[in-house]
Amino acid sequence: IAPSSVQFDDGWHVPNELDQDGIAALVQNFSAAAERAVEAGFDMVEIHGAHGYLISSFLSPLANRRSDEYGGNIENRCRFAVEVVGAVRRVVPDNLPIFVRISGSDFAEGGTVIEDSIIVARMLSGAGADLIDVSGGGNTAKAAPTLIGYPGYQVGHAARIRNEVGIPTMAVGMITSSVQAEQIIRSENADLIALGRELLRNPYWPLAAASQLATVGDWPEQYWRARDE
Repeated sequence: IAPSSVQFDDGWHVPNELDQDGIAALVQNFSAAAERAVEAGFDMVEIHGAHGYLISSFLSPLANRRSDEYGGNIENRCRFAVEVVGAVRRVVPDNLPIFVRISGSDFAEGGTVIEDSIIVARMLSGAGADLIDVSGGGNTAKAAPTLIGYPGYQVGHAARIRNEVGIPTMAVGMITSSVQAEQIIRSENADLIALGRELLRNPYWPLAAASQLATVGDWPEQYWRARDE
């Protein structure tokens, strides 16, 4: 396989293949970062294994062209992710949850499909993950436009992982309204909702959603007067 086959797109840098020592060092780096998070007082840690970042590039056949035990079938491609999750689990308290974000699908020919990600989720659960945050894409600029970009387009992947693996999931991807988010939870397609761009557009979305769903919001004290008028 030509090295250019793992470029994100034409003109992008060609990545170097990690050797065994490099992989081991990176696993330790993830562990050390988790220790710092615990020391800083965080209530949970999330390992980013989606969107073409390092763990994602191991998981995706679009990026992983290795011929050793870290390449080939999905179980081998998941080995690095399992080692990272296991290392993090060993250094954080049992009551501190570990979330792992993955790309449920690459939305591209020859890439990760949801059946792969179900296997990945099962392996990560066994390694100590408490929840799978199911996003998508990121390993190629040539994702199929007909498969992405409509409201809730990744919710089905979160539902399949939740139901087939038995691990809690978080849904993300063009979830913009409180009613839509509530329906996803009530339908048991996911256990949590993640928002990204919608919070950039409206930082007070949670407070508006609480009002729309007839739930008392945790308003800053300074805002109560404006809210009541």
